[in-house]
Amino acid sequence: MTRTLDIFSGGGGGSYGARNAGAKIVCGIDLCEVATATYEENFPEAITITKALEHINPRKLHDSIGDIDLLLASPECTNHTCAKGSAPRSEKSRATAMQALRFAREFRPRWLILENVVHMRPWSRYGELKQALKDIGYHLTEFVLDASHFGVPQRRRRLFLVCDLEGPVTAIKRPRRKRRIVSDILDPPGTWETTQLFSPRRAKPTLERAERAFAEVGKGVSFLLVYYGTDGGGGWQRLDCPLRTITTIDRFALVEPGDDGHQMRMLQVPELKRAMGFRTDFLLNHGTRRENIKILGNGVCPPVMEAIVKTITSG
Repeated sequence: MTRTLDIFSGGGGGSYGARNAGAKIVCGIDLCEVATATYEENFPEAITITKALEHINPRKLHDSIGDIDLLLASPECTNHTCAKGSAPRSEKSRATAMQALRFAREFRPRWLILENVVHMRPWSRYGELKQALKDIGYHLTEFVLDASHFGVPQRRRRLFLVCDLEGPVTAIKRPRRKRRIVSDILDPPGTWETTQLFSPRRAKPTLERAERAFAEVGKGVSFLLVYYGTDGGGGWQRLDCPLRTITTIDRFALVEPGDDGHQMRMLQVPELKRAMGFRTDFLLNHGTRRENIKILGNGVCPPVMEAIVKTITSG
């Protein structure tokens, strides 16, 4: 069984996918207390540590948990992306990715999978990171994978740097799963409270997005409004395609026609959890709604990680 250490574990999306592929999760580490409480509940078989990686001695951890076969690392990504808007980027935050080297050097697992946003590639230290991994002895392959190609009802492109001490990984085997769409994740009508779309308190830009949707699909079809971020789709999307990328903030509202006019509500945590590709046995019982949305937005889609781990361990 593939013994696995997950650093920057978050709530456990990467570990969940790896475990579904047959890996044994031995330890997860993250700085966020809500994330590690979530991790601990979902991985009771593992040691869970709430601490910044720079304050952990890899040698002592090695003595505690033993050898590992697979190291998962999903460093902080916001400072690589447009999610920061016009705010200045934190080089200290981006440099947390270099922590993976300390653990790789100490444990020397056969495999290392580093996940991040695609925007990590232009980072000034990305080449340094890759060269250091090569110096350890790893063969590196970069994959940019879209979660919607792995049966996840979300368009989510992420960079996966897959490292193997014994030889390069040339391709990731995709599972044969049907394409899933927004309507697959929605709870039945009446499950959640709604409000009138055309309310005097509704922001003008929100109504403008809705009017653009009406112009395309008519007023008898449900759709999503998309808030925040750069949106080239007019601020809305259809339900018959995968969800746009989930972020760490509340950004999707469902608009449905009704006898009393169009109703609106935000997508809820159980729906967003399904949109990430989690099964019903994954629990989100800690923290506020906002904190859980952040955990999901920062997470790895489990079916993608499952496919990668199955690929590298089946050869």
